[in-house]
Amino acid sequence: MHILIVNDDGPPSPHSSPYVHSLVRELQGAGHLVSVCLPHTQRSWIGKAHIIGQTVKPTYYRPPPPDAPAAGLASVPPSDSTNETRENDANSHGTTHTRPSTQPGTEEWILVDGTPASCVQIGLYHFFADRGPVDLVVSGPNYGRNTTAVFALSSGTLGGALEAAVCRRRAIALSYAFFTRNHDPVIIAAASRQSVRVIEALARQWPGDGSVDLYSVNVPLLEGLEGGKVLYTGMLQNYWGDGSCFTEVDGSVDGGVEDEERIREGEGRPGEDKEGGGREGLHTHKHFKWSPRFTDVYRSVEEAPPGNDGWVVKEGHTSVTPLKANFWHTATQLHGTELQLPPMALPNRSANNTSISNGKPEAVANEKKPHLYALIDYGDTYVQPLILAAIKSLLQGSSNNNSNWSLSTPPSTTAEVSLASLVPDSNSNSKILQITEYEKIDFEYAAAHPHTSLVNSYMIRKALIRKHFLSATVESWVAKHPSSVLRTHVKRSEAFEVDYAEFLDDALVEAFDLRASLERNERIVMQEKGRGKEWWILKPSMSDRGQGIRLFSTMEELQGIFDGWEENMSDSEDEDEDDDEAGGGGGGDGDGDGDDDNDDGGTAVRSSHLRHFVAQPYIDAPLLLPALGNRKFHIRTYVVAIGSLRVYVYRDMLALFAAKPYQAPISVSPTATGEDGDGDGDGDEETNDLDAHLTNTCLQGDAGSVNNDSVHRFWDLPLADIDIGMAESIFGQICAITGDVFEAAARGMMVHFQPMENAFEVYGLDFLVDEGGQAWLLEVNAFPDFKQTGGDLSGVVAGFWTGVLRLAVAASAPTADGMVLVRDVDLGRRW
Repeated sequence: MHILIVNDDGPPSPHSSPYVHSLVRELQGAGHLVSVCLPHTQRSWIGKAHIIGQTVKPTYYRPPPPDAPAAGLASVPPSDSTNETRENDANSHGTTHTRPSTQPGTEEWILVDGTPASCVQIGLYHFFADRGPVDLVVSGPNYGRNTTAVFALSSGTLGGALEAAVCRRRAIALSYAFFTRNHDPVIIAAASRQSVRVIEALARQWPGDGSVDLYSVNVPLLEGLEGGKVLYTGMLQNYWGDGSCFTEVDGSVDGGVEDEERIREGEGRPGEDKEGGGREGLHTHKHFKWSPRFTDVYRSVEEAPPGNDGWVVKEGHTSVTPLKANFWHTATQLHGTELQLPPMALPNRSANNTSISNGKPEAVANEKKPHLYALIDYGDTYVQPLILAAIKSLLQGSSNNNSNWSLSTPPSTTAEVSLASLVPDSNSNSKILQITEYEKIDFEYAAAHPHTSLVNSYMIRKALIRKHFLSATVESWVAKHPSSVLRTHVKRSEAFEVDYAEFLDDALVEAFDLRASLERNERIVMQEKGRGKEWWILKPSMSDRGQGIRLFSTMEELQGIFDGWEENMSDSEDEDEDDDEAGGGGGGDGDGDGDDDNDDGGTAVRSSHLRHFVAQPYIDAPLLLPALGNRKFHIRTYVVAIGSLRVYVYRDMLALFAAKPYQAPISVSPTATGEDGDGDGDGDEETNDLDAHLTNTCLQGDAGSVNNDSVHRFWDLPLADIDIGMAESIFGQICAITGDVFEAAARGMMVHFQPMENAFEVYGLDFLVDEGGQAWLLEVNAFPDFKQTGGDLSGVVAGFWTGVLRLAVAASAPTADGMVLVRDVDLGRRW
């Protein structure tokens, strides 16, 4: 990176700027191109000021040679030393010149008689152009902490970073918080190494959504600081105590450097303020000296709850505060989490292969055996043993000795588990895998440890798993990509919201296609029982497992459905949040309402599902197989999305059949809600029997004992009786549709689908094939219900999970049996 360094403490000096040269050297040693523009003298407490009307003039600073100690760390020679000694020591802090060097290759910094903000402007736009664009501006390291609002609001260090941010450059304000005047060069060197690691980590992980303009970083100058944590924090809002920050003095006093040192040490004012004021409205002539009282400021840190920037530094850790260029912190979801740094480079070891850290010997890190801690708690007695068998098989097949791996499997009743509690801090080679229900996933740990943790779900994926979001995803993608396969393999949808049945007509005001179709149906000269109409299928967006699905062809029928639901609702049912990410359709809880999937009773619908709905044209007629009773069926396809983003389809698919032979839908009475056994609520056998239309096996008795004739392997179906190439044609369509729908979510609905690099997620995609052999995507389910596979076909699920773990956990594996890569999306995300 090309990094521009500015500060508010001026050029290297033991009194006011002892750290900057050490940092510059460390950045250069890490391979970065470093340009430096500093105030020619100290400009602390000046904030983001510019001196209006001033002509800013540069001078040129040449640091000492590389073989000399870092400038600013050596003491100033005493007055009784010889002239030669004083001159040599002075040169050790570098030299300043009025004209730039004419010698090629000379390291030369720019000093300007301006402010830190001026240095940013001049460094960005008026010097260093021959070095290429500046990638990052680092302001600091400041001589003292800049934690809490009182310090930050006046800080020239923060001011320089803010100026860079409003120039649309990434910026970091860096401050060293010292606790003693003993500035040990060893500790300063450690702080510089720590700073470079933090700077590089932040640059790699910089959010691309504009949520962060700059970071304020505070590094404590303590022994062992590199062993401390690096924590994202908020900025403590604190205030000056009562009284003035100035004290009255006699005559004109220029405190100079000594006052700045005293302020940095927090000694505050030397005495109390003097009483005084005007006499009979006349002013008394006074002089005032900047003499802030920090007692109340430091007390605010002691009295505040843990977690703020002041508290973190006080505890000996490095604080990282994300900020917008508007004096308020952002990215609050990161507060309290740890910034993951790459491992420190280890120094040369002695012959006994041990080193000393904090006075204690430790084993050589690269000799520690790697460990994988796997927390497997899927919450499903059908799936849990299959996953355990798959992961044990994977580990045993690894080239590593099996004793190197650790497997933790708490009982399924375990509540949320902190992943940090499973990994010993001493084992830096440890990695952790968590496969559990969505609600129990430790996303906070995963976000803080992107390189050493892997979880089995993305946090945000509504764009796919909520029916109304999926509808919007497809519609938006097809509008921008008319040639997408989604145009001809996903039925157009009308999404609408209904709070009460009486407002249904208002809810459909913008459902133009739906209203036009229903009006046409009303005008059609009907054949027997309404055959010839365009039928629609209604799905509550928050439900799954066939709950609440209805068929209708007229507005009267649709109104009757909602009226029937409202009459049968219990007023005691609670309304659930409609933005829940936990469900998605078909596994664990799966339906997103937080309830057990089997308690809703057949095709009934809960009030928690009522609000968002999707209506789609009904696919009539579906592909029917005479050898299997001419029953309607849909294809359940298992899919895994890995990282950000590779999408695989598992070739071994299922076909799930309806309980009864298919019959084309016919008109029903508006009062027939389909709540009873034959589907109409009144015993009339001539109405739509949902058992012939719904293929969800959860509706066919106990999901744990699926009828053997309800679920078949797709590749065992007698499709060749119809067309010898039909099976492969359908599978090819499914792969293309799956690839497009995931790319549509990843590229077109980034707010509602956010793949994580250290996560994977399995999905169940449902497809219906029409009588012409064309596959249509019905829905996407997160945490799919694997139980519907049944015992006889459990090998399908076992094979799928074996492939998932091979691709996601053993990341070096390029392929897995039966797993077909259908999309490898480059989202263009940069570190």
